[in-house]
Amino acid sequence: MTQEAMADQSADTPETPPTTLQKLLAEFIGTFALVLFGCGVAVVNSGSVVQTGLAFGLTVTLMAYAFGRISGGHFNPAVSVGAALAGRISWRDTGVYVAVQFAGGIVGALVLMILMFGVDGFEAFDDRFALGTNGFSHGDYDYAWWAAFLVELLMTFMFILVILAVTDQRNRAIAALAPLAIGVTLAVIHFMLIPLTGTSVNPARSLGPALFSGGDWIVQVWPFLIAPFVGGAAAGLLYPVLFGRDADPVAGSGLSFGSGGSSDPGFTQQWNQGYPQPNFGQQQDFGGQQQPGYGQGQDQPIIQDGWQWDPASQQWIPAQQPGAQGSSAPAPSPSPAPDQGQGGGWAPPASDQTQVRPPQQ
Repeated sequence: MTQEAMADQSADTPETPPTTLQKLLAEFIGTFALVLFGCGVAVVNSGSVVQTGLAFGLTVTLMAYAFGRISGGHFNPAVSVGAALAGRISWRDTGVYVAVQFAGGIVGALVLMILMFGVDGFEAFDDRFALGTNGFSHGDYDYAWWAAFLVELLMTFMFILVILAVTDQRNRAIAALAPLAIGVTLAVIHFMLIPLTGTSVNPARSLGPALFSGGDWIVQVWPFLIAPFVGGAAAGLLYPVLFGRDADPVAGSGLSFGSGGSSDPGFTQQWNQGYPQPNFGQQQDFGGQQQPGYGQGQDQPIIQDGWQWDPASQQWIPAQQPGAQGSSAPAPSPSPAPDQGQGGGWAPPASDQTQVRPPQQ
């Protein structure tokens, strides 16, 4: 078999959708790495603004490139809530994402604490040895609690607004750079907030280190658990209002808290397929449903294996070949008509995109 034939066969093979377990593992590992590397760099470099900011930004970039195709690469409960309110992921999926993200953050902080036992004089659960924690009036921080709450809310709002924008399906021209844009945004936020609060914009990143640092760090963690959720929710609600939607909301998302919803988040779909595939025709999601692409009309006839669906008569009729309109040449004999079934015959669901396939030879 030639390389071209193998490439064609590979392109025709449908991608196996990730399982729920794989998605949750991806979110766990990504959040674990974010806390371990980001907070770890902060600890071993005494909270250096540039080094810590780059550590968090580069880590979220690398984890998004690694696991974005699997879970969407949230690694942050505020991102998941914002995506749900924007209609890109169901609340059912959001709940389990948030749970494993908190678990990943806690385990990441635990591993960091264990590694720090190799440093002479380190004490666990001692607030003199903060594990990259967030605060506002303790240690190196001298900031009012209301200001800490407000700045974390605002920066989370801006962060998630950027995420929703660069992963917008209408923004496919830069889709491959979306993780980099997100990572750079996170780094810039750290450059500003590290001297003020240590930078959270992520409740899972804040809770884990606070649990193993003890003392006032636990007492002062509450703004960094609440403010990011509020900021993320505001971004998720406002983005569709300000800029419109790139697709219909996922069932069970937005302000609908029902149990319905796709096990494959729309947020994941648009991020995954946007990276390497500038496909301006029809786009296939994990569920097998055709989504409209740019430049493809909604009123094209449905043609399958040489037969064209006639919506007026609700029957299949022989179809002309593409480009044969106006030609006197007869169309090739089509394959047997698809199963007509009950009540006038088979037709794709109304929500499906037009399918155009050449007749079998």
